[in-house]
Amino acid sequence: MFYYFGYQAPYNSRTVLLMPPPTPLHHADTLPATHKAIPDPAPEPHPRSGLKGVLLPVAVVLAIGTIFVSVYLAAFHAPRPNDLPVAVVGTTADAHRVEAGLERAISGGFDVRTYGDEAAARQAVEHREVYAAYLPSRGQQGGKLLYAGANGPSVTGTLTAAFAQAAAQDSPPPVAQDILAASAGDTRGLSVFYAAFGLVLAGYLFGMMTYQAAPALRFRQRIASLTLFGALGGIIVALLAGDTGFSALPGSFAGTAAVTALMAMAAGGATMTIVKWTGSAGAAIASVILLIFGNATSGGVMPPFYLPDWLHPLSGVLPVGAGVRALQGMSYFRDDGLWSGLAVLAAWIIACVALLYLRDTRSAHKARLGTA
Repeated sequence: MFYYFGYQAPYNSRTVLLMPPPTPLHHADTLPATHKAIPDPAPEPHPRSGLKGVLLPVAVVLAIGTIFVSVYLAAFHAPRPNDLPVAVVGTTADAHRVEAGLERAISGGFDVRTYGDEAAARQAVEHREVYAAYLPSRGQQGGKLLYAGANGPSVTGTLTAAFAQAAAQDSPPPVAQDILAASAGDTRGLSVFYAAFGLVLAGYLFGMMTYQAAPALRFRQRIASLTLFGALGGIIVALLAGDTGFSALPGSFAGTAAVTALMAMAAGGATMTIVKWTGSAGAAIASVILLIFGNATSGGVMPPFYLPDWLHPLSGVLPVGAGVRALQGMSYFRDDGLWSGLAVLAAWIIACVALLYLRDTRSAHKARLGTA
């Protein structure tokens, strides 16, 4: 008599027993639990079927699309400056008179600061402490407006129109002088934005694909892959945007490569961390944080002073905004925002690596308890 899972079958010549072949033992299965290689898999997917499978993708994608449209319309549907810092060269009375004229042009749009001479005001524009410097007319001499074309045509248009209106009551429009022009390969001042957008998109895709293409990588291997991705991404962007490519960013090759490498690593590491800690919801959460809020508040299209008050603080803390300001400062504005941007990017990378390590350690501990 043969017994198979509790079923007793008489044996005779016509009886056929279908039993699965024994599973071969692999070498790793014969090792003690403490010696097994514990992989770093992505969270298990949660398959949905029936009505949930029909409605869940619709709900998630429409939610992301709604957030995208809302954020970008809020930021760019009618952009106007909010307390954009500008300089007036002259007395306190000159500053008050110009400030009143600017208030008539754009209410609440400018933060007027007084400088004693043209040299100090020019230096403030070059270091992006202010976005323009106005020298009021003196006698028969008309006024002068110093600005940086590297801030982009939108900022230039806002400044020239507002100061022309402010000076209209008692003098002709000031003569505008671009003292810090954009690169010849970046006539619209948008190259930094597109380079940053491409890097963040690449970092997001890397963070997703690293778990899809290689779910069993261990922690050290995954961090090595992230580092290699960042280094190569930085070099590629520096080659394309620098003198060897489109001559869009006048910063040094090494500096551009370093900043963009850190941006890529921060975006990739953030995506990996979000996916690892939140599971199947990670893709949606990372896209909202990095691709929507990050790019909308980056300052690559217009300075953060043009953002609504509820979006403005994100510009300095998300990887995209920190990287964009660092690139702009290194390329044009005497390193304005460079070191603070590098610090923010480094903090993101360190925090993400630490969270990934913590998650990996917890998973390994649970695996050891399960096999004990």
